[in-house]
Amino acid sequence: MKFIKYLESIAGISIYPMASLLIFSIFFLLAAFWAFRADRKMMDQISHIPLDNDEPKNP
Repeated sequence: MKFIKYLESIAGISIYPMASLLIFSIFFLLAAFWAFRADRKMMDQISHIPLDNDEPKNP
């Protein structure tokens, strides 16, 4: 028996793909909204974090 047959036999399983799509969509929209509304100076500062070598490295 294939795996899909097991999934089809579970009652109410069809809600999980829809719920995960909804959660992903909401998260993506919130992240996009935050990115477009963020201050340009803050975004420039955040983008340079990986390039900053001001802090000493731990041995």
